[in-house]
Amino acid sequence: MKTRKRQNWKLPRKMFVFYLVFIFALLIQLVHLSLFPKIYGIDMKEFSLNRNTTSNIIHATRGSIFDRDGGSLAINVTSYTVIAYLSPTRTGSSTEIKHVQDPEYTAYKLAPILNMSVEKLTELMSQDLYQVELGPGGRGITELKKQEIEALELPGIDFIEDQKRYYPNGNFASYIIGYAKKNEDGSIIGEMGIESKYDEELKGTDGYEEYQQDLNGYKIPDTPETRTNPVNGSNIYLTLDSNIQRFLETAVKTNSEKYKPEWMLISVMDAKTGDVLGSASTPSFDPNIKDITNYENPLSSFLFEPGSTMKIYTYMCAMETGKYDGKTEYYSGKYTIGDDTIKDWNGYGWGTINYDLGFEYSSNVAVANILNTILTKQELKDCYHKYGFDEITGIELGRELTSELNFTYDIEVANAGFGQGILTTPIQHLQALSIISNNGYMLKPHIVEKIINTNNNETIYERQIETSEKLVSDETLKKIKELMYNVVNGQNEGTTGNRYRVDGLDIIGKTGTAQIYDDKNGGYLTRDNDYIYSFSGMFPKDDPQILIYAAIKKPNFGNTVTISEPVVEVMKNIAKYKNINTTKKEENKDIKQIQLENYINTKKDETIKNLQEKNLNIITIGDGDTIIDYYPKDKVITGERIILITNGQNKVMPNMTNWSKRETKFLLDKLNIKYTLTGNGYVKSQSIKENTPVTPELEIQVTLENKLEKKQ
Repeated sequence: MKTRKRQNWKLPRKMFVFYLVFIFALLIQLVHLSLFPKIYGIDMKEFSLNRNTTSNIIHATRGSIFDRDGGSLAINVTSYTVIAYLSPTRTGSSTEIKHVQDPEYTAYKLAPILNMSVEKLTELMSQDLYQVELGPGGRGITELKKQEIEALELPGIDFIEDQKRYYPNGNFASYIIGYAKKNEDGSIIGEMGIESKYDEELKGTDGYEEYQQDLNGYKIPDTPETRTNPVNGSNIYLTLDSNIQRFLETAVKTNSEKYKPEWMLISVMDAKTGDVLGSASTPSFDPNIKDITNYENPLSSFLFEPGSTMKIYTYMCAMETGKYDGKTEYYSGKYTIGDDTIKDWNGYGWGTINYDLGFEYSSNVAVANILNTILTKQELKDCYHKYGFDEITGIELGRELTSELNFTYDIEVANAGFGQGILTTPIQHLQALSIISNNGYMLKPHIVEKIINTNNNETIYERQIETSEKLVSDETLKKIKELMYNVVNGQNEGTTGNRYRVDGLDIIGKTGTAQIYDDKNGGYLTRDNDYIYSFSGMFPKDDPQILIYAAIKKPNFGNTVTISEPVVEVMKNIAKYKNINTTKKEENKDIKQIQLENYINTKKDETIKNLQEKNLNIITIGDGDTIIDYYPKDKVITGERIILITNGQNKVMPNMTNWSKRETKFLLDKLNIKYTLTGNGYVKSQSIKENTPVTPELEIQVTLENKLEKKQ
C-alpha cells in the first residue's frame, strides 16, 4: 500500500496572508478617504470638482461704428470656416457617409465657390488627418456662400461658425474707422483708428461659465453651474456724413488715378461745430482685406511744411497789432536777409505793390517786409501758438502729431511767415480756419458724435461744441475774409486762386505751394513736381458753413490744378447737397440723400417711374413686370445706381464696368451665375459680354481694380 505525500501549503498561506493584508490596507484607505476631507494636505472634494469642471469664455459682442445718420461703418457679422472631415472613422458603421470619400470631385465642386484651385483643394483633402480647414478661400465666408456649399450636399464638408469684423463700405474713411482683428482666443481687438482709440468702449467685458462635465464632455445634470453674462460693447457714432465722404472719396480716387501723387488728402469740417464731416486720402486701404501701405492717418499724423496757406495767420497776426495798413507799398520780387535772399514764387515779382495785393498774389516778399516792419519773431510765435499750430488739437484719433515752433534766426522767421521751415497737420489747419468762420473763436475738432451703451441704450458720451476765448477781433476777421475772397475771386493778373472760383458760392481761401525738404541730402528737392500743393478755404464768405483743407504731394504734373480740380468738384457737390448759396437753376439738380422704400413685389413700371423722379441710375434685370429684389436697400444719394431684379425668365448680362464689388456680387448671386472675382475695387473687365443671355451653365470672370492703388 502506497503512502500519499503530504502537500506543502506554505506558499498558498503566504499568498493568502499577503492579499489579506493588501485588502485590509485598501479598506483602511477607503475609510480614510471617506471620513477625512483632506488627504496628504489636498482637499479631495475640491480636487474631484476641478478634475470635472470646465470653464468657457463667453465673448462680449463688439460695439458697432456708425456715421452721424446711423449708417453702418463697422459691424460684427457671422462668418464660417469650411472644414473637411477626412477620416473614415467619422462615418464608422453609419449608413450615411460623413467624411470625404472623393477628394478630387469635392475639390472640383468647391473650387469656383472658394476661389481656390482644384489642385490645392485636392491636396488639402488627401492628407492623413481627421479633419482640415479649406483655407484660405474657405475662411471667413458669408452665410450666402455657406448656403451655396450646403446645396451641393458634399459628404464630409462642414462649417465652424465664427464672428468677424466687417466694414460694409470697404475702402471708405479707412484711416478714420481703422480696423480690428481677431486674436487666437477669439476676441476682437482694435488695431487702428477709432477701432483702436476706443477699443475699451467697443469690446465690452467678456463673461464666463463653469460646469461639471462627464468623460464625454457633456454637462452632468444637477451639478453646480456658474455663469457670468458678458457686457456687450458700446456703439460709437461718428460726425462723418457718408454722403460728403463719398464726394471726397470719389474726387480723391479720380484725381489720384490721373496725377499719381505720393499722397493726397481732402478733409471737410463743419464751420460752426467743429465736426469733421469727411476725410479721404490716398493711398488708402480696405479694412476687410487690410491692404495697408501706410499706417498713419494723414488727417492728424502727417507733418509737412504747409507753404503759403500760413500767410492767412501771419497777416491776421499783423492786423491784430493795429499797425497793419494794407495800402502800404513795397517792391516785390526779392528781399535780402543777411546772406540769404527770399524770392516771390514767380522769381521776379510784380514791381511795386501793396500788402493787400501781396496776399492776393501770394508774395513771400510781402511777408518778409511785414516781419521786418510790423511783427516781431515773438509776436509771430505767440500768434501761431494761439492759433493752435504747436499743440495737438485733441481730436478723437490716435497718434495725433504736432511740432514745436523752432524758428530763431531772421531768415527762419521770414520762412515761417510763409509756411516753410515749420511743420503742421491738416487737422490743425481746419481748426485754425474755424477762428475765421466762428467769429474769432476757435473750435475744437471732433470725429466722435456720441457713444451709446448697448446694454441699456444710455448715452455715455455726447460731443459738446468746444470753443476758445475770442482770439481775433471782428475788424481783423472782416479784413482777412476780404483778402481771402480776392485770392479766389480777384481779377488781377497775379491772383493765385482763380481756379477755385465757383459762381454763387462766395468761396474764400488761400493757396499754398510748399517745397519738400530732402531728408537724405539736405536742402529742398528741385524737380518740377517736387512740391506739396494745398488749399485752405471756406464758403460762403459772409456766413461760412463748410471748411475745407486739401493737399497733394508730388503729383506727376507740377501745377496747382492737380488739387484745384477735385476741391472744386467737392465744393460744388457739398453746396448742392447742403443747399448752400446755390442758384435757382441749380436747385433742381440738388444732390440729396434718399431713403429707399420696399420695392419687393411692386410693379416694375411704377417702381421705375418712382426712382426716376428721385434722379437715380436704374439698372433693370429681366423682362418681368414685378420686382422680386433690388440693391441697395438703404439710403442712397442722387445719381446713385440701383439694380432691380424682375420676375422675368429672360435675363441678359449688363455692362458692369465701374460697378462696385458689392453690386457685382449681388447681381451674380441673384442670377445664380458661377463667377470668379479677381482683385478689389471696381469692375475693370468681364469675360461675358453685355446682352449675353443668362443660362444655368454660364460662368464669368470679373476683374476689379482699386483706383487708389499706388503704382510704383
